[in-house]
Amino acid sequence: MKTNNSLVAYALLRVAMGVNMLGHGLARIPKLDAFSDNMVTNFQKSWLPSLSIKIFGLALPFAEFLIGLLLIIGLFTYRTSVAGAILIILLLFGSSTIENWEAMGIQMIYALFFYQLITKINNNSYAADHLFKNKIRQNESNRI
Repeated sequence: MKTNNSLVAYALLRVAMGVNMLGHGLARIPKLDAFSDNMVTNFQKSWLPSLSIKIFGLALPFAEFLIGLLLIIGLFTYRTSVAGAILIILLLFGSSTIENWEAMGIQMIYALFFYQLITKINNNSYAADHLFKNKIRQNESNRI
């Protein structure tokens, strides 16, 4: 495999986004109840039902953790990046209901990074995905 700047840059961006998402999840999972209760408090002026905020607050850290872990190792990178983008869209929607424009600005930056991960997926050479793709090709050629 030939190394080039685009492949290295993609791997570094993927891992950086993974570390970011994983870190969010790891910081929140140990204090899960307090985190979700805080979300309910922060969303009191929203029209969203408190129960839906509570459930989302309980699920969010695990989603962040899983997305982060998969991005770091580069496994299911395309699907994981799409899941990350959808998660950001959900966060944007929630932030808009409480008019938290500052948070939305930061979330839009995340959306741009996920855009890059999705649209430049062909540069995902330094990843577990690439290893499995080669293994599958090898097995298929051995059958012929």
